[in-house]
Amino acid sequence: MLTIKFIKENPNIVKKDLKKRNDLEKVKWIDLILKKHSQYLDLLKKEQELRHKRNLITDEINQLKKQGQSIKEKIKEAKEFPQKVHELTNKVETLRTEIKYYLMRIPNVLHDSVPRGKDETENKTVRKCGEIKKPSFELKSHGEIIEKLNLGDFDSAAKVSGRGFYYLLGDLALMELALQRFAIDILTKKGFTLTEVPLMLRKKPYEGVTDLGDFETMMYKVENEDLYLIATSEHAIGARLMNHTFEEKELPLKFVGVSPCFRKEIGSHGVDEKGLFRVHQFNKVEQFVFCKQEDSWKIFEELIKNSEELCKKLKLPYKITSICTGDIGTVAAKKYDLDVYMPREKAYKEVVSCSNCTSYQAVRLNIKYQKGQEKEYVHTLNSTAIATSRTLRAILENYQQKDGTVKVPAVLVPYMNGIKVLCK
Repeated sequence: MLTIKFIKENPNIVKKDLKKRNDLEKVKWIDLILKKHSQYLDLLKKEQELRHKRNLITDEINQLKKQGQSIKEKIKEAKEFPQKVHELTNKVETLRTEIKYYLMRIPNVLHDSVPRGKDETENKTVRKCGEIKKPSFELKSHGEIIEKLNLGDFDSAAKVSGRGFYYLLGDLALMELALQRFAIDILTKKGFTLTEVPLMLRKKPYEGVTDLGDFETMMYKVENEDLYLIATSEHAIGARLMNHTFEEKELPLKFVGVSPCFRKEIGSHGVDEKGLFRVHQFNKVEQFVFCKQEDSWKIFEELIKNSEELCKKLKLPYKITSICTGDIGTVAAKKYDLDVYMPREKAYKEVVSCSNCTSYQAVRLNIKYQKGQEKEYVHTLNSTAIATSRTLRAILENYQQKDGTVKVPAVLVPYMNGIKVLCK
């Protein structure tokens, strides 16, 4: 979240940014937050003065006792303090809670390069890469290919779990694991530390890394427990170092997380009945970085380049999209999507999301680094490396053959025991 210090020093910047997002209701919140914070500081000062006065009276009573003088009037005065302090403390805590409520819902300040736009239709293409080949035959959907080659089972998954789940079988399950190892090997060679994460988080650390609206629209809650299934390993990696202070020389710290991800997908365009693209559970390899503030924009570009490298090695045509002000969400200051070309639909579909969250997550999680005599909040960044289900769909459609088989991308063959073709 934004610090109250930043908002006090830059109210017009925050208001201007909210107007970019067309979030006019929250523009009004800024003056309200500043007013409440002024009241909070005034009451806090009065509370401290009252506590100090109580201590002085206690000392006076002790002195009068030593001198053998009457303490009756002072005792009477002292008895009034607990109730007065209690009332002030309650008012201070009420204001603190109210201020936090608003601060937690003010979105990050956007980078100047984020394109203006009302929704996803106004996202801007940054670059395209890869050759789009027009197939000489009618392409089958990836779900149809999976069923014809006996490489998965959607019907049984729907029976035991519901729509939006799937079984992968045989060589397609092997390819799913191959994609994970492929991404992990490349990233660990670049200095990323492989991390396996808890698949459930408590609400307090989870609030530090995500939009609060995600608790209703995205995350699954464990009944009668203060636990939520993770939507991405990014969240668990970020929360791991809550309340931590780094030495400046330790940064940047780069992690590659691998985990199942669980998402409700409420408000989406519907869950594919027989497919791998929009599902409730999938595996993902994720990049996550803690860094110094001055390094984050350079690292942001590095992360998307890493994702592009993986896509290039898989020889999948793609484009990079800069997400506009109306589509970017709460946490990121700038966001790129990597969209892979799906030839059956003749359209690009998102398979990677890359975000610079600047200090927004770090403020909520209280993660800092020592810079000289001062402490500053770190910047956090995340980017998908490989979302395996969506990448499998792209491979099944882009590498599909006329006879109904699917070629294995050359870069994955060593991870698949030499298998070069998916067939029945």
